[in-house]
Amino acid sequence: MLLRRDRVMLAVTIMLDVAFHAGRTTTVSAADIAERIGLARRGMEPLLQALSRAGLLDSVRGPRGGYRLGRARREISLAEIAAAALAEPEIEAASSGPGGQLQEAVVDPLWAELDQAAQERLATISLETLLRRAAEAGLRRPASEPITFAI
Repeated sequence: MLLRRDRVMLAVTIMLDVAFHAGRTTTVSAADIAERIGLARRGMEPLLQALSRAGLLDSVRGPRGGYRLGRARREISLAEIAAAALAEPEIEAASSGPGGQLQEAVVDPLWAELDQAAQERLATISLETLLRRAAEAGLRRPASEPITFAI
């Protein structure tokens, strides 16, 4: 997992954006997510689809369509997000990295150990935890629906 950290961190950022701006009741468009995180929408689509297939996001079609959380934010761990992001292998280069006896005997087992530690830590962090951190950093979630009055 650590080798594909950028893919995992992008998936976490996408999920956090959906939790922050939409939650379970309203939706947020892929274009809005892409604009807020500074990426092209096409570059995010495979991750959005992977997160939807994993049940972490619900994809809603139609004029008010978009994405919303598939479950309550306290029930979604970062480990699940990472697993969904890594479920579909990326096209790898012919050589996945350096080789040799030291690589096989020392570096590869170390990397596996670090990967396991990262997975264990990610399992303890939920989207709810990240939203609390956002509030502590002074970020305020937008109102879910604008208030309108009719007389």
